[in-house]
Amino acid sequence: MPNLPEKKVGIVACSGEELAEGTVARLAALKVLHETRPGKTVTICLPLFLAGGEGDRAFARFHPTITIDGCGLRCAARGTEMYSGKPAASIVINDLIAENQIGRVEGRRELNEAGQQAVEVTAQRATELVDKILGSPALAVLGSEAAKPGAQPAQAGGCSCGSAIPSERLDIGGKTVEILGLPLVFRQFRELGRNSESLADELFEAVKVLNIVPSEKENEYREAIVREYAAFCQGVSK
Repeated sequence: MPNLPEKKVGIVACSGEELAEGTVARLAALKVLHETRPGKTVTICLPLFLAGGEGDRAFARFHPTITIDGCGLRCAARGTEMYSGKPAASIVINDLIAENQIGRVEGRRELNEAGQQAVEVTAQRATELVDKILGSPALAVLGSEAAKPGAQPAQAGGCSCGSAIPSERLDIGGKTVEILGLPLVFRQFRELGRNSESLADELFEAVKVLNIVPSEKENEYREAIVREYAAFCQGVSK
């Protein structure tokens, strides 16, 4: 099974616009993304994630995530765990407000002073968690994989820009299908010298980690992947 790069942390912020705490969550996430830890974090669009955004879900399967929820319903944390895996860390705005004895947060479009303070406290906590996660060998590995010479830029859709998960388009059953992680899978299988009788099944299973394959199309996907891998190996050997 290929190793995928994990050099960034995904921030999944609450999308509840009916609560001022939801605004706090989104502003705190943006502060971390653009000010405190730019280049080390990406945002994951929660509505797109829940609606089936494969680029965002794939990122969250193989990269650590921090969820920032406005209230105890923990929609961001629960959604992330349901579709991709348990977050590396979770923040609940209401808990931070109580912990830091911040006053009543008000204002969905324009936060009051307490709301602005809550943004700062939340961003600080998220920043500390990012540093802790990236400093853990178990969570931050292979960050240099996507930076290897010849590595292709990420083309996965969604809001998790810069996720470093490259993709490739294949003709499968007469339709063009984007396969996430395919260049990484091919490169690592090639480096490991994989050329056994079970190669087709191994390649297919590796691809399915990041991609949803319709059961009725499995044979077509398998054939296309094996064919493309053969072309990849031939190109490398030239």
